[in-house]
Amino acid sequence: QVQLVESGGGLVQAGGSLKLSCLASGFIFSIKTMGWYRQAPGKQRELVAVIDSLGSTNYADSVKGRFTISRDNAKKTVSLQMNSLKPEDTAVYYCNQGGSYWGKGTPVTVSS
Repeated sequence: QVQLVESGGGLVQAGGSLKLSCLASGFIFSIKTMGWYRQAPGKQRELVAVIDSLGSTNYADSVKGRFTISRDNAKKTVSLQMNSLKPEDTAVYYCNQGGSYWGKGTPVTVSS
């Protein structure tokens, strides 16, 4: 019954900002590590950012200083604030729970 539903993807110009959200259900959200992954055409799915149950975060080197992951345990959401977007950020972004469950993804396209 685990469900992860992403939203917020879309088209944005380089240098712009976008915020992705993931609404979770079907598990005890507050004790789970959550993450955002992305998959660009021709590339493997990669970890973008992760946040554990205590709020500790880690980021891929490519997004450090530009992206911020956060969670709201009351709302059971995990968000990804993306700033200073680059064309190479174009990908389908996926919400992940504990490395085991995935959302369907939301596409992000950054135009140059």
